[in-house]
Amino acid sequence: MAGGGGARKSRAAGPVPPTTTLVLDNGADTIKAGFVSDDGSDDKPRIIPNCLARDRHRKIYVGSELEKCKDFSEMAFRRPVEKGFIVNWEAQKEIWDREFFDDKASQKCNPSETRLILTEQPNSLPSLQTHCDQVVFEEYGFASYYRGVGPVFNAYRDIQSIFRTPQSTIDSPAEVILLIDTGYSHTTVTPILQGRPLHPAIRRLDVGGKLMTNYLTRLLSVRHFDMRNEPYIVNEMKEAVCYTSLDFKGDMEKTWKGTRGEKREDYLSGAGIAKDYVLPDSHTRFHGVVRDYEPGISARARKGNVSTEDVITLRNERFVVPEPIFNPSDIGIRQPGIADLVKQSLLALPIGLWPGLLANIVVVGGNSLSEGFCQRLQTEILKRFPDECRVRVARPEDPITSTWLGAANFAKHEHASRLEVTKQEYEEHGAAWVARKFASGLGLDS
Repeated sequence: MAGGGGARKSRAAGPVPPTTTLVLDNGADTIKAGFVSDDGSDDKPRIIPNCLARDRHRKIYVGSELEKCKDFSEMAFRRPVEKGFIVNWEAQKEIWDREFFDDKASQKCNPSETRLILTEQPNSLPSLQTHCDQVVFEEYGFASYYRGVGPVFNAYRDIQSIFRTPQSTIDSPAEVILLIDTGYSHTTVTPILQGRPLHPAIRRLDVGGKLMTNYLTRLLSVRHFDMRNEPYIVNEMKEAVCYTSLDFKGDMEKTWKGTRGEKREDYLSGAGIAKDYVLPDSHTRFHGVVRDYEPGISARARKGNVSTEDVITLRNERFVVPEPIFNPSDIGIRQPGIADLVKQSLLALPIGLWPGLLANIVVVGGNSLSEGFCQRLQTEILKRFPDECRVRVARPEDPITSTWLGAANFAKHEHASRLEVTKQEYEEHGAAWVARKFASGLGLDS
């Protein structure tokens, strides 16, 4: 009897908690990955392309192997994440294996001695969540695991430092923030109260970096060269030259060519908007180059030069491509723009929360790097609320890794140990119990 009691006590005590945490912000375009240790020796997040790629010579690149590629012409991509959710686990596991579990992995990991913190998008389908939990425990065998809503992890950062009023310490998640995450697949608006997402008020816009790249591809293919087989090159061009206009109608007027036979001065001079983009030639130049517009040299003359440079002059393409995030109806998408989504989100909440949320709007994600994005967003939100409302919009220094940095802080917080599920608990209680625990989150207590 004594021996049996000792065995029961040993099982109740459970295995020794892991001292290392692998934090994965598993985005549609890139994975942000790094280790967090109990001794404080944290890694900086590594940004890994979340894709399988094949070049025109039919060579395959997995994840970070894409950095070795020189010729991005006619590159084809296969992505495991669609619309923000992991839907192709065969491809996702191939990337994870290459980056974390193979003998030559850059960030070698032993799952049985590691805790995993994995981000997910708000309002994910239960079937996708259950499949994810099964892969983590049954195929990889992580010691413990927490799957949390990505935008919420930003609450564990020093939010006030983004607004230049830093806190001395971060003992608890931010009291109240309105987190706007605009990434590759979509844009979400997530109100967060004391580290908890307010699910009824979460709003989503199906406009992200991928749609903008496709829109630019269509414009270029109609006006300049056929770029339909060059998604990587067009995406580089978008990131290099596009900006968010603070005066859309005024910029459209400056870049208007005029009626037939008319030579408008703003159009001929470029009006400070036009830029020349030199396409890569895959021999001496592997990435595009942005140049100031030269009004005296026509595109035809440049094509006739011995240099054989392919040059595209970009005018209104520079600012019409990011515009659908504010006005999706411009390209036929029947959804409200991002500022209207903010208003819809707040209308679903008690009015007493509005001042705190409007004064703490934080923008993360790659699209927020567009010049003028935060200023335009603040202007659009101000139009939709009374004058007495104080609106502050800020972006972290690196909006792409912000969610990962928040998740790394969360890994050191006592909330992580409360919310995580161990492999032993998964085996005892099953996937449905794990799903309920993650869904309940922190509950009503602090």
